[in-house]
Amino acid sequence: MNDATQIADLSLRLLGRPLEELDGDERRVLDAIAERRLTSRDAADLVDQESSFGARLSDHVAAVGGSWGFIILFTVVLLGWMLLNSEILARWGLAFDPYPFIFLNLMLSTLAAVQAPIIMMSQNRASAKDRIAAGLDYEINLRAELEIMRLHHKMDELMGEVKGLKR
Repeated sequence: MNDATQIADLSLRLLGRPLEELDGDERRVLDAIAERRLTSRDAADLVDQESSFGARLSDHVAAVGGSWGFIILFTVVLLGWMLLNSEILARWGLAFDPYPFIFLNLMLSTLAAVQAPIIMMSQNRASAKDRIAAGLDYEINLRAELEIMRLHHKMDELMGEVKGLKR
């Protein structure tokens, strides 16, 4: 029995549909069963292979911007800026951004305007990775279910042969 016939037979026997009616995931699973190869793949590896430099950079920016280290460092910088411009430099009239810290507000707004879309790009990438992982999980679950069905079928055939020998 050649591969095409074997896959068509598996399609009818296990899924109850002809090969032409199967979607891509089902077809990949049947091909893997027929070729006796592994089905599992890592979603992170698949996404990383296809990602651009900008996508990887957005992940790094989101990872740094969403860390406690960044929050603590940013808080220290903000407090230092305010202290420097309200106490230390103001004594000598050298404060470059006196209270109400308009330049600091401008910098914070600019940072937020740039950082927010970058983090959203990273979240979109994570969502795409999750969709790919869900598709791969479906393939693995389908493969496991089909293999169990094949084993049941083989067991039923063996039990029928054993019953036939007892008679």
